[in-house]
Amino acid sequence: MIDDEMLEEPSETSRSISNSSRLEAQWVAGFVDGEGCFYVGINPQPEMKTGYQVLPEFTVVQHERDIQLLYALKQFFGCGVVRQNHGDRMAYRVRGVEHLAERIIPFFEKHPLKSKKHLDFLKFRKVLMMMQRNEHLTPEGIEKIRQIASEMNRGRER
Repeated sequence: MIDDEMLEEPSETSRSISNSSRLEAQWVAGFVDGEGCFYVGINPQPEMKTGYQVLPEFTVVQHERDIQLLYALKQFFGCGVVRQNHGDRMAYRVRGVEHLAERIIPFFEKHPLKSKKHLDFLKFRKVLMMMQRNEHLTPEGIEKIRQIASEMNRGRER
């Protein structure tokens, strides 16, 4: 399987902007607090043992005019992709469990979010830990992950 990260090549303009704008950890935490999202998708997948695939994702979306911020985040974390999201919106996404567990999670453990998004992060981290223990490969694990995911983001406010 080809990794999306290997296919992507930023434009010269994006590369020079992101190289000149080194991000500071506290700025990244604050920016993600306002603009980021921790999401866990559960998609039907007949080839999987449980019939479902768990897809954790960390995303930051911006208008295309601020694409340099997304490339700067990609450089800061050393993983992920920048892709078109919808219309004139671009997204920085990290989907690989290894990158999420080894780079994204430790960063936000060291630099905690200040808003209620911190609760989503904690649930996201819990799902990733379950996946590392292969709990997502059992029907009980899928159900537990489904419950956790339903309480994240907008579900948190219900």
